[in-house]
Amino acid sequence: MNFGFIGTGVITEAIVTGLLKQEVAAHEFLLSERSRAVSARLAAASAQVQVSAENQEIADQADVLFLAVLPQVAEEVLQPLQFRAGQKVVSLIATVTHERLRDWIGADVELTRAIPLPAVAERRGVTVLYPQDRVLSALFAGLGTAVTAETVEEFDAYAAASALMGTYFGVLETAAGWLAAQGCSEEGAQAYLTGVFSGLAKRAETDAGSSFSALREGHSTPGGLNEQLFRVFDSAGGSKALTEGLESVAVRLQAAKS
Repeated sequence: MNFGFIGTGVITEAIVTGLLKQEVAAHEFLLSERSRAVSARLAAASAQVQVSAENQEIADQADVLFLAVLPQVAEEVLQPLQFRAGQKVVSLIATVTHERLRDWIGADVELTRAIPLPAVAERRGVTVLYPQDRVLSALFAGLGTAVTAETVEEFDAYAAASALMGTYFGVLETAAGWLAAQGCSEEGAQAYLTGVFSGLAKRAETDAGSSFSALREGHSTPGGLNEQLFRVFDSAGGSKALTEGLESVAVRLQAAKS
């Protein structure tokens, strides 16, 4: 299968890197030059990767065509291109709707929107898709986990939740700073917290049938330290602030679509 990428940035590099780790010899990758540093790095990594200066060449040869350009230049890049009816096209362009994409594409393609996260490079990422596509679900499941949104509203909600990455590391940053203030080394604090949260993530994966609420309660002995910390966090407005942050991102995403 030939994969084409128009736009070669961080997420394109992550997807291609993850797929190359599957060591499927049949896959070929045709990348646009920009960014040149990323495309050159991927081409040097594998003979399966070719770089083209012509976006139309990529569109012509791709069985699955990924659109990974910035939203502000998407119309300029996509409208001149010729697409094939029935071609699988995957948009990684944030905030650009199905309707707008179809208007720019001008052909009856099989269009899917996707939100892959950077960990797909290690085949441990999660990718949200809309609408359902069996081939793409299998493809991204091989790079970690694939979740299909049933509606565009659900897809938009997942898009807002993808903004939690910075907050996750911000929580760790705050906790590491507190540990350092207690006399722990910065290296020790980071190693400890990384191990704690990595273990919790693995527990959530292995106990996937349990809700996050059940997992929190299972890790919080009544009257114990974990229960105390969450109670203080929640009563001090932590849960409310997180919800308000998600709402603010959702509002911004909706505004960008108009």
